[in-house]
Amino acid sequence: MKVRNASQLLNGEQSEILGIDYNHPSARRIIEVGFTPGEEIKVIGKSLFDDPIAFSIRGTVIAIRKSEASSIIIR
Repeated sequence: MKVRNASQLLNGEQSEILGIDYNHPSARRIIEVGFTPGEEIKVIGKSLFDDPIAFSIRGTVIAIRKSEASSIIIR
């Protein structure tokens, strides 16, 4: 199984969060807004140059920077 990060997902693609790179400066904020292991995420939209990226998670839409999405490890 190839491990990817959330910034690599395509529009409309869905995946499960496996973990967070806790060395990333925004790791705590990412967890606080709901990106936790076991949650399903779906890419709702990407802005120009894929930054920011809008995800559907826990019934809401949250947009985060591409660099933050790269710290979210997915299946």
